[in-house]
Amino acid sequence: MTPAARLSAAIELIDTIEKDRVPAAKALKEWGTAHRYAGSGDRAAIAGLVWDVLRRYASSAFLMDSDTARARLIGMLRLERSMDTATMAAMFDGSRFAPEPLTEAEEAALSHRSLKDAPAAIAGDYPEWLDSHLAKVFGEDRAAEAIAMASRAPLDLRVNTLKSNRDKVLKALAHLHAKPTPWSPNGLRIALSADARNPGIQAEEDFIKGAVEVQDEGSQLAALLTAAKPGEQVIDLCAGAGGKTLALAAMMQGKGRLIATDSDKRQLVPIHERLSRAGVHNADVRTPKGDTDPLADISATADLVVLDAPCTGTGTWRRNPDAKWRMRPGALEIRLKDQAEVLERAVPLVKAGGRIAYITCSVLPEENGEQVRAFVAKHPEFAVVPPEQTASVLWDKADEFAEAAMQSPEGWLMTPRRTGTDGFFVSILRRVG
Repeated sequence: MTPAARLSAAIELIDTIEKDRVPAAKALKEWGTAHRYAGSGDRAAIAGLVWDVLRRYASSAFLMDSDTARARLIGMLRLERSMDTATMAAMFDGSRFAPEPLTEAEEAALSHRSLKDAPAAIAGDYPEWLDSHLAKVFGEDRAAEAIAMASRAPLDLRVNTLKSNRDKVLKALAHLHAKPTPWSPNGLRIALSADARNPGIQAEEDFIKGAVEVQDEGSQLAALLTAAKPGEQVIDLCAGAGGKTLALAAMMQGKGRLIATDSDKRQLVPIHERLSRAGVHNADVRTPKGDTDPLADISATADLVVLDAPCTGTGTWRRNPDAKWRMRPGALEIRLKDQAEVLERAVPLVKAGGRIAYITCSVLPEENGEQVRAFVAKHPEFAVVPPEQTASVLWDKADEFAEAAMQSPEGWLMTPRRTGTDGFFVSILRRVG
């Protein structure tokens, strides 16, 4: 397919997503099935265009003063990909499979309109109902923070120190142009251009042998900030597919007791194979069965309970850009209730002097600092460990991290704009009474 034909296909897909209200991933899969002639490179490029339109869904329409699928694509090419009018005009030429030529109105919009006077929700490309929530945490910077959450994320990897080290994996993945991540001592980053396909990491020998895992650097840092130590009893209470479980296991160096569970047993399905591949031998996966509590035998013995709490996922918008447009206010209320419940579940598990690591991949204050304050008010036997103390686990990066991330009395907030990671909140709560 020509670049112009890819643009036409993207316009068609955006129109389908809007009119039929289908998730972007589903629409892209169905399009690929119906257009077998499109090669993998074509499908990747078209998917990149669609995802970028969803990233710039509001601002592109504002720029073009039109909310059609075509207008959103044109606006995105200017805002996200910095394409000039002449380059666009060369592809929008009306030839076979190409979009119709740019109209006078479209050229005028590209020449004279900007986001200078756009409301924050438009400039930052997020639902208007979230504006007051984001203003509480970011203030006048909310549009800039949201813009950073709209750009495509790199591919981050975590080196499994149970099997290898970063220098060795860097050499093995040199053909993918992997570089060390800025903060995590075990992280690697592969930068991706707008229309690049994700490299086939799962086919790499180091992945097959368990020496490397896909994990955003923010998630790696969240695990590091828990300060899990060899010999401790650690419970991963919301383990899901096991990303942080694997990171915790490496931090524990195979020593101590690591228990992984999740209230949704379906989420735990991949964890067994991942633990085996990573060479983790001290992990006990406990799958819920009926109404039986899989942790019924544990009472006030855990050194650390890690809560990768259910949340709105606002910190991961750059990886799942259509999620923000499908998010409704009721989802926040549900998640706040889920978070309070999982915090309560952790309380009886923690021994005196032990700690809870409360983690979300959200930037909303209601799910982060406000949730922690409510918990401590209800449970005075717990106190927040001052964030500056928890950052010491980052060794020589602690001072730089403290300057980059947002620090509050309740914990750390990482964002794409500040730390170059997904949005993550981390609070460490110690049992003092």
